[in-house]
Formats: sequence, C-alpha cells, structure tokens
Amino acid sequence: MTDPATLVEIVEVSPRDGLQNEKRLLPTDTKIELVRRSVAAGLRRVEVTAFARPDRVPQMADAEDVLAGLADVEGLSKIGLVLNRRGLDRALAAGCDEITAVVVASDGLAVRNQGVDTAAQVAAFADIARDARAAGMPTTVIIAAAFGCPFDGEVPTERVLEVARGVLDAGPDEVAIADTIGVGVPAQVTDIVTGIRALDAEVPLRAHFHNTRNTGYANALAAVAAGVTVLDASAGGIGGCPFAPGATGNIGTEDLLYLLERSRIAVRSNRPDDAPVDALAVAATGTWIATELGLPQAPAMLGRAGWFPRP
Repeated sequence: MTDPATLVEIVEVSPRDGLQNEKRLLPTDTKIELVRRSVAAGLRRVEVTAFARPDRVPQMADAEDVLAGLADVEGLSKIGLVLNRRGLDRALAAGCDEITAVVVASDGLAVRNQGVDTAAQVAAFADIARDARAAGMPTTVIIAAAFGCPFDGEVPTERVLEVARGVLDAGPDEVAIADTIGVGVPAQVTDIVTGIRALDAEVPLRAHFHNTRNTGYANALAAVAAGVTVLDASAGGIGGCPFAPGATGNIGTEDLLYLLERSRIAVRSNRPDDAPVDALAVAATGTWIATELGLPQAPAMLGRAGWFPRP
C-alpha cells in the first residue's frame, strides 16, 4: 500500500450525475437502494441528489424524498449538489451533510447551465459559501468544464486558475475540477492541479472525470500523482451532463477501484476493521442499476471481466 498521506477517497456520484441524464425516470425507492448498496460496499461520501428545477432535471425532482429515505443510514455523508441560494436552503432543510456548488469555467456552458456567466457564478458562490459556513455545512466548489467546453471550445489553464482564484477567496472546504464532457488528458490535469496548489497549498483537491474519449482513468491517476486526494466516480460508469452535448458516462467506480488497488494506492473505506471498499459489490450494483435504467449493459468493465487474479 501507499503511504497513508496518499490515501484516496472516492465520492460515489451515480445517484446524481449517474442518473440525471438518463431518460428512464427511476422510482425514489430505487435511488435510495442505490445509495444504500454503495454504503454497504464501503463508500462513505455519496452525492445523493441535486437541488435543481424539476422541469430542467426531472430525475432529481424527488431530492427531499431521497434524503428522507436515507436518514437512518449510518456511516454516510450525504452530499447535495446546489446551483444557487435556493438550492442551499433546500439542502439545509432536507438534511444534507455537505454540499457541492458549481461554478462553470466557460461562459458558454455557464449561461446554458445556470443562466448567468462565470463571473456571476463566482460571486454567487461567495454568498453560498458564507451562508453554508454559518450553518456549519461543509462546502465543495466544483469548477466545471475545466478541460474544455462544448460551446466555447478550449478552456485555457489560465482561465481555470483565474476561476479557482476567485472561488478560493470564498474559503471552500474542498475544490474540485471537472472534465464535464470528457476531453481532458493527463498533461492538463497536472497543469491545473499544480496551478491550484500554487494558489493554495492546503485546500483539499477533488477531481471529476468522464470517460468520453477513454482518458478518464489515465486522468485519475495523473490527478492522484499531482496531489488530488478525492476522486468522483459512478457505479457502472453511468452518467453524463444534460447540458453538454456529447457527454457520456463518468469513470466507473468499480473500474477505478481495480485500477487504484492494482496500483497500490489505498482507498478510504467505511467498512469495519478498515476492510477495503468491496469492488465486486460495487460492480454488482453497477450491473443492477444499468438494468434498472434499461441499458443493455453497464459501461464499466469490471462487472463483465471480473477481478484479477480471481478471488
């Protein structure tokens, strides 16, 4: 195993980013079961829902009901995605344990995603961070489209660092970078992470990758090598952004677990006696949720190929 200082944590995002772009609307009970299975496999932090307008993201219309169904789950930190102050108010009232707020690095996607440009989103995040801090709510800011925009094209690293500088002024508990449409490569990851670390040597860093062009897993390793300690992933590799044409699934949690373990990178678990996250249980969950969504198979590979060597 690696040194404990390099311990990596996985945020399971299948209940939010994994589901939000799927055409088949799932029952609330199925979403709750997805979170419960993830926790049982050893995952601690789960992005359980988003507080968005139901007419724009109908899959998230039952956010409060999902959270109510998870109130008794021990060892779970329930994350809610918020886009504005109203979203924060809903997250606080619904019982989230932490929130993730979004600031889009490109104006093109920012306007289509939230109706305002990047500068306005940075200003809005400052208010969200202040009020969340006052309420005792841990807050992550995710810089979306940090590697490229479906509308504006290339997003220069300098632009991402300018946005990072703005959100860091608000004092987030964690900063995440997101390859929203899956165009990034490891060299970009290294440049962005190194640049953010130069701006703030202490803030925890998180990364969110899509595997649209088969670079997601390479990017995850590059992120860890550069100092990122938290990685988003989705059981089954399901997911995408409804406002980003061409976006496909997140990196699969089970495939990421295989990659990290075989690379001797330790993953934080909430299982008894520090037992590792059960990758095969996650793979079974990925297969199950793909079936619930009516997909021919889960995009992730571990559920099909199995572990090596065989257990």
